[in-house]
Amino acid sequence: MIGHEVKHLRARKKLSQEKLARLSDVSYNTIVKIENNATKNPGVKTLSKIAKALDVSVDRLISEE
Repeated sequence: MIGHEVKHLRARKKLSQEKLARLSDVSYNTIVKIENNATKNPGVKTLSKIAKALDVSVDRLISEE
């Protein structure tokens, strides 16, 4: 799931949710909701910002691997 992948990649980079929110210009609450799978289908623009902040592709975030 997207939330699990975001959380995993964020942890690998030793980023807090707050720091990821600042780096990606996505609200803290949105980051929390995505990681907790409360938001099942975040928008492409949001995913693009998060992917850029984590230095990965959007495909990496949405992959089912």
